[in-house]
Amino acid sequence: MTDEEIDTSDIPPLSDEFFLKAKLRMPSSLATATVAIRIDSETLAWFQSKGEKAEQHMAAALRIYAEAQKNAAVMGQSTS
Repeated sequence: MTDEEIDTSDIPPLSDEFFLKAKLRMPSSLATATVAIRIDSETLAWFQSKGEKAEQHMAAALRIYAEAQKNAAVMGQSTS
């Protein structure tokens, strides 16, 4: 299934008010590991443009993604 084939008509658009109330969620101080991964330059540049905590933001994004995958697996869904 491609992105174009996904029906998103029942998902309301996010408003400016939503983003004004949004809060950055960073994981609590968990044990971390250092890894080297390949990431496209455009994505890396975007994270780096957000400030000096780019690595923490990337780690948080990966953690949120992993949690979503775990929750989907528990519910018997596949999000990949």
